[in-house]
Amino acid sequence: MNAPADPRLILREDELDAGLELLLLAEAAVWSAVDRSLEAQGLGLGRSHWRAAFLLRRRPGVGVQDLAHLTSLSKQAASRILVDLAAKGLIEKSAGDLDGRRRSARLTARGEAFEAAVTASLRDELIHAYRAAGLEGVAGSRRILAALAGGRARNPTAGAPSAGGAR
Repeated sequence: MNAPADPRLILREDELDAGLELLLLAEAAVWSAVDRSLEAQGLGLGRSHWRAAFLLRRRPGVGVQDLAHLTSLSKQAASRILVDLAAKGLIEKSAGDLDGRRRSARLTARGEAFEAAVTASLRDELIHAYRAAGLEGVAGSRRILAALAGGRARNPTAGAPSAGGAR
């Protein structure tokens, strides 16, 4: 059930454009942090590899089709990413329970370490941003991002620390 829109919220074009600008700039900052961390790892992997590893940590057992849907990659590109990660020993694939042709993937211990190292720098960035935004800002940003993610998002607060859990 969606809450009724606040009638005071006026979504003028310039306000929407300002929001889009901030979203694009935030995306650039996130990918810059990811790129720096990936380079430090020295594995020759890119953003899509980290995205897949991150999603596999959060959703163990995801296969090619699910990964393609979650990331908007083609099935071929998602398959290639998983092949690359498997070749580096970062994931292992297994036959699906219901359909042996569908192969699910899980991070190996080495994959967990890779994902954790890249994600740590992003958590630090989020900590600073969340502290600057305050509790209402954090909750509001999560609602906005969940709405933008649409059907890709699970419960946006699942696994999220409480306000007292922030570092």
